[in-house]
Amino acid sequence: MSGLFTGDERKDLERRMRAANRLPPGQAATLKWPVLHYGSVPKFDPATWDFRIFGLVAEPVRLTWAEFGKLPLTTTTSDFHCVTRWSRFDNRWEGVAFRDVLGLVRLQPRAAYVLVHAEQGYTANVPLMDLDRDNVLFATHHDGQPLPPEHGYPLRLIVPHLYGWKSVKWVRGIEFLDNDQAGFWERNGYHMRGDPWKEQRFDDQ
Repeated sequence: MSGLFTGDERKDLERRMRAANRLPPGQAATLKWPVLHYGSVPKFDPATWDFRIFGLVAEPVRLTWAEFGKLPLTTTTSDFHCVTRWSRFDNRWEGVAFRDVLGLVRLQPRAAYVLVHAEQGYTANVPLMDLDRDNVLFATHHDGQPLPPEHGYPLRLIVPHLYGWKSVKWVRGIEFLDNDQAGFWERNGYHMRGDPWKEQRFDDQ
């Protein structure tokens, strides 16, 4: 009967992921996709939604939802590690690669950090080198379905190698900076980078 029940499946998955060195320290595998965020789920209006690229760029860019939808689509598969100690494996994401968005602007030489802006004034900081990777994207779909609103619809940044709070929900823009400015959770005690393999959960680690 082993493997027929969720508990057995989860334990088997956790055992396999640990053996494959895919489960960071202090994490537990999950088959579910827990919902965690601060504040309410914002409403999406495609007529007023926009995406801004600004800061240390030669010229700022603003895209409407229709314009963003014309950017090239890419699909990636990656693991997701939440700071609350669960990991979900082999997530299939579809959306626009960060590098394709980056290609829309000319960065000033000093640009080294990004402040990600989202609905309701939420922000998160990420070094540019952590975003300029093949598997980082602005996701619109998860496992073949549009993102549910509670998981970030219409647009969620996915940064697989950092804790999940850096994979910002309801993204509305990115600001390029020459210094690392703390975002919402970072100002409230979370680590400035958030590497799950180093257990960088809080700012004293």
